[in-house]
Amino acid sequence: MENNNKTNTIENARKYGTKLWKKKVRKFLNNKLAVFGLSVVLIYILLMVLAPVVTPWDPLEPNFKVKLAGPSAEHLLGCDSLGRDLFSRVLYGGRTSVLIAVISSLIGSAIGTVLGAIGGYFGGIFDKLLVRLQEIVSCFPQLILVLIVVAFIGTGTWNLIIIFALTGWTGCFRLVRSEFIARKEETYVKVCEAFGMSSVKIMFSQILPAVLTTVIVQLTMNIPGYVMQEAGLSFLGFGVPMTVPTWGTMLNAAKATNILINYPHCWLVPGAAICLFVLAVNFFGDGLRDVMDPRQQ
Repeated sequence: MENNNKTNTIENARKYGTKLWKKKVRKFLNNKLAVFGLSVVLIYILLMVLAPVVTPWDPLEPNFKVKLAGPSAEHLLGCDSLGRDLFSRVLYGGRTSVLIAVISSLIGSAIGTVLGAIGGYFGGIFDKLLVRLQEIVSCFPQLILVLIVVAFIGTGTWNLIIIFALTGWTGCFRLVRSEFIARKEETYVKVCEAFGMSSVKIMFSQILPAVLTTVIVQLTMNIPGYVMQEAGLSFLGFGVPMTVPTWGTMLNAAKATNILINYPHCWLVPGAAICLFVLAVNFFGDGLRDVMDPRQQ
């Protein structure tokens, strides 16, 4: 009889979990902006992955015969000042820009999650030190802080990822720390402690899974910011080298006054690619937050 009751309880829990996820999926699908954002992001990713198939042009090979040529059947979005196909550069450059944003967000979120979990669960002097460090990092505008770090370690794709990760962990740290402070006093945590479960196991197997939805939402919301920062830094010459195609270096190559006035397609193409991607991820992130964050229910 006891085994039957246990089996029924597990089955009911599974049914409840399935029903809850179906409800969340329906809620997400009813959010038209979120669905639009997800669709655009998936199209971007698909085109970037299939770039060698979608476009025959090498994004780095100049062709001065079509220098600054406008959109045509051969070159869908035109060519830049060196005759490089803009559509090809948008796709290949998007790979680098999005890669920088995603990896930076993942590493920064991981750093913020671990430090927030440790500080929130243990408290004490270590938590105070982490909070003070977070306050010091947060008191500087992030772009200024990034420029300072760039001056010390230089430019480059991986340098930019390291810089973004080291300066972008604070938001996730605050969220995770506050969640751990609230949840460590709950009954199930006290029961685990009473049974002698180690602090590390309680933190990462009991509390963290309940906080992961918040972390995932924060991670998603960080990506557009990193895309914009990469574009801004590369435009100013502090991002990745000009030899690496990114949306930011495309804008940098089109900043000459003559090109800005007479050949607007050279800057409109990367600018539109950035704007559309950032808007799409923001729409998707907002929809994801509405579905996954319990405070939005």
